[in-house]
Amino acid sequence: MRQTSDHSDLLDDIRRSGYYPELVADVIDLALAGEEVVAHLLQPETTFDEAEVRRHLTALVLTPNRLVVGHVDDQAVDGTLTALASTEAVPLRELRSVVIPQGFTDPAAPEGSRRRDITISLGWGAVQRIDLEPATCADPGCEADHGLTGAATPDDLVIRVSAEAEGEQALAVAAAFARALSAATARA
Repeated sequence: MRQTSDHSDLLDDIRRSGYYPELVADVIDLALAGEEVVAHLLQPETTFDEAEVRRHLTALVLTPNRLVVGHVDDQAVDGTLTALASTEAVPLRELRSVVIPQGFTDPAAPEGSRRRDITISLGWGAVQRIDLEPATCADPGCEADHGLTGAATPDDLVIRVSAEAEGEQALAVAAAFARALSAATARA
């Protein structure tokens, strides 16, 4: 979860995550194809689905030329634990948007405000979210069906880190990754 010039910090963080470290390292190594690691961010997530606990890990790995996005999920199939891993390598020149909303406490404080959360929202055109609603006309008495209207929004990846949930260190790491990603996309 920090900036690095080689794979050792990335591998250390993968091991510390405790989420199938050998599997995650193998999946990311395959996608990196020998490229140098500039920065990385790991985000583990646990969800509860009725009686099951499911775990998920998202890995963002920045290289000089690409952003490698890895996802690993576990699930039980017929009582056997399985995992599904996928990676996507996005050339930095293909990133269409990097949006970084941030939340701060006490913005007027003389000693400065404190960052409380950061969201990294990336778009490269792979996924579109479509929000639809019934279309209407200006006639308040009209009962005709005017179909649907809506908007298509790029929605490839959103990662949120908050000090309250993940801690101050994780927030600092996410901010450092966002800074490295912003710098890389400015050069691409």
